[in-house]
Amino acid sequence: MQKIQSQGVHHITLTGADRQTSIDFWEGVLGMPFLFEQPNLDNADESHLYFDPGDGRLITIFTNESRRADRRRTPTEPGCVHHIAFIVSKATWNQAEARLESRGIGHSGPKDRGFMDSLYFKDPLGLLIELACYKFEPPAGCTHAEVLAEAHRLRVAAGDEAIGDVHLADAIEALVARSTVSLSTDRSAKNPYG
Repeated sequence: MQKIQSQGVHHITLTGADRQTSIDFWEGVLGMPFLFEQPNLDNADESHLYFDPGDGRLITIFTNESRRADRRRTPTEPGCVHHIAFIVSKATWNQAEARLESRGIGHSGPKDRGFMDSLYFKDPLGLLIELACYKFEPPAGCTHAEVLAEAHRLRVAAGDEAIGDVHLADAIEALVARSTVSLSTDRSAKNPYG
């Protein structure tokens, strides 16, 4: 038996309402360029809209002009999507509350998640959307996931409930020590002011 190894998300497809609601939300609120449109090749009554969420991958929406937006929260039973999170810069995250409020869109307010800041709101069809901003940048040659995996290891070893700043800082230090060379034989912390 062998795995089928994933290499990232190719695309996520959501069931939308009418075409314009999708364009107005995904491009008009979240700034995702509307790349192309074609028929849903499995259902002639639907159109298939493609948007770039910012990393060159795709968010796609099946639309049908006979469907209308329903703002009630989407189901959260097992097997359902709870929410979709999108990365935003710190500058964008700092502006998100005011920009949502200027449209009359309710939101959760800022949420500190230890390793990231989050803000939640619903799309016009009741799907929960998260705007997420990491509190750190990974060292050169490393990914956010590698920093988080190392921070998790340090958190567990310390007996702490959740990842915090100290775990992130120490994880970054450990990754740099493992991934870069130094002429020093002792790279431990020192006090040159002593």
